Amino acid sequence: MRASPAASEPRPHPGRPLTVLLAAPRGFCAGVERAIEIVELALEHYGPPVYVRHAIVHNTHVVADLEARGAVFVEDEHEVPEGGIVVFSAHGVAPAVKRNAQQLGLNAVDATCPLVTKVHHEARHYAEEGYTILLIGHAGHQEVIGTTGNAPEAIILVETPEDVAAVEVADPAKVAYISQTTLSVDEAETVIAAIRERFPDAQGPKGDDICYATQNRQDATKVLARRSDLVLVVGSDTSSNSKRMVEVALKAGAPAAYLIDRADSIRDDWLEGVATVGLTSGASAPDLLVRDVIEALAARPGGAVVETVDVVEEDMHFALPANLRRLPVAHAR
Repeated sequence: MRASPAASEPRPHPGRPLTVLLAAPRGFCAGVERAIEIVELALEHYGPPVYVRHAIVHNTHVVADLEARGAVFVEDEHEVPEGGIVVFSAHGVAPAVKRNAQQLGLNAVDATCPLVTKVHHEARHYAEEGYTILLIGHAGHQEVIGTTGNAPEAIILVETPEDVAAVEVADPAKVAYISQTTLSVDEAETVIAAIRERFPDAQGPKGDDICYATQNRQDATKVLARRSDLVLVVGSDTSSNSKRMVEVALKAGAPAAYLIDRADSIRDDWLEGVATVGLTSGASAPDLLVRDVIEALAARPGGAVVETVDVVEEDMHFALPANLRRLPVAHAR
């Protein structure tokens, strides 16, 4: 995803420092920090192996680091031996997965982000009230799979306004909508508008389903886009919120924007004619990867000058699950 800078734009003078605009906020959100801490505490208290159902968060570096410390990532709870410790990822799981874990005799720890849990509650509430639920999200994403499992008979997935136009419901007066938490805010609003136009009585959540961190990082990305020749988003290709940030940057006017997993993903030709780079990271990307990018840019001829762009202050923290809060190691932190 990119648009090349116009050929007529001035090129920086050789040796002139590159300006790096560093977004704040960026990187780990409270839900990701909580999920990673849950796996770390489980490893410390129970010892390896600790099994994690699906990638705890969608970042290759985080997963590799936890694997090196004894975490074993599986895609199905049936892969965990009887009596094993299994952690449910931040993306959430269907109730059937939790029932399976109990029947298999597993010791389950739930690292589902509380904001995803909120959407699960909404799904069950609307289903109990007899609504057809339009779930705005991306097919195949783990969060969407988990949310759908909370009301499988009531939920219909919609990704675009065209999907909304084609959907068939039993009662147009009994329609509700919920959203995947990591969508582009603008993308979700477009689909919600289509739902409200077709189903004027549609019910929605009291608060926005889009994660606060997703929205904050997208807002910061828009600021970078207006001031940069190139926007780099640090995050893995499996990360929905990171990929949406690239889309947001391009729609906000960035001449070019790329998703990079790490510093060595940067191509020299991307920096041709570039004087200002906007740098940010998805909610599941550790900040050490951002620091590596800064060091790589600073090592280029002319070096780099870093300027922090503060857009909004974040001060969010989510409590650990009760069964981990009771562990002595948890209180020692």
